[in-house]
Amino acid sequence: MPVLEAMAAGLPVLTSNRSALPEVAGDAAMPVNPEDTDALQEALRELTHNEELRSRLATDGTARAQVFSWEKTVRETWNAYQTLLV
Repeated sequence: MPVLEAMAAGLPVLTSNRSALPEVAGDAAMPVNPEDTDALQEALRELTHNEELRSRLATDGTARAQVFSWEKTVRETWNAYQTLLV
């Protein structure tokens, strides 16, 4: 949820390339290996110095966050439960 919250707030996002985060973020965030400190440092440096990248990630992130909603989450969870109970 923090990734989506940041995107919804119009912030550029740097996130882990692990677990479900790449799927949630799509192309609207900058993924990085959280165990690779050099890669993390380079990603932070690029994000800090590249205004065009920050702007693109902020714009793309805002659009990406709109794909997700509590209503959709509840509906899809309910449908999954219904499928399992039948």
